[in-house]
Amino acid sequence: MKYSCTVISVSDINNARKFYEDLFGLELYQDYGINISFTCGLSLQQEFDWLVNLPKEKVLKESNNIELCFEEERFDDFLKKLEQYGNIKYLGNVIEHSWGQRVIRFYDLDGHIIEVGESMKKVINRFLADKWSMEEISKKMGASVSDLEKLLNS
Repeated sequence: MKYSCTVISVSDINNARKFYEDLFGLELYQDYGINISFTCGLSLQQEFDWLVNLPKEKVLKESNNIELCFEEERFDDFLKKLEQYGNIKYLGNVIEHSWGQRVIRFYDLDGHIIEVGESMKKVINRFLADKWSMEEISKKMGASVSDLEKLLNS
């Protein structure tokens, strides 16, 4: 079996497409009108209730039970770009997790939780620039040195 994609419900396919293309730089893969797919495997579906054969009231906004995660090499630049969107509803401020990654969470136009985090490669490189050993970084991040090296070499 092969995983194929994630499909999320959107109220307006054109607004949602513009949001994901403009803010995240996603590239269109397929366009079926009320359903589009991006090259990353995310699909947007207008009239989701029809697709999954549920009453409209069963398709919830801000259900807070799924999160779409993105990583960004230029995290601070992304935050500036995000500020340009006046209608963003944030789930708090930027936080730094115990493993050192900075993240911001907010809702997309249809109430899906989005997390944008500093890329893990960037986090490792930040620690290395501060003269941390790979063993110290491994302990901080809770990952093996070999897994960290895989990230650095990816």
